[in-house]
Amino acid sequence: MFFVVTKYLTPRGFRGLTIFPFVFMKYASDKVNPVFINHEKVHLKQQLELLILPFFIWYGLEYLIRLLQYRNAYLAYKNISFEREAYANESNLDYLNERRLFSFLYYIRLNK
Repeated sequence: MFFVVTKYLTPRGFRGLTIFPFVFMKYASDKVNPVFINHEKVHLKQQLELLILPFFIWYGLEYLIRLLQYRNAYLAYKNISFEREAYANESNLDYLNERRLFSFLYYIRLNK
């Protein structure tokens, strides 16, 4: 995992973006934020499980489905299964040691 501090590659309204093996972050202080790092590590694990490119295809398609479902860009993003898993477990710093393969599938339910 390589940290890159840049305000230009991080989407507006977000603090970070992970594209294996890089974590692009808006603030240098997040390099030592364990919750932020854990959240992004969950995304790295998800990307590796799906062999990187399929992760981004799935992410984009699921975002479009959620956008149709919620009619709100932020709610669509927050309800993508990959994000649900990362947000639900970002404070559990042992999560990646306990996590089973393809755990994001547990979070794919269409309604919340």
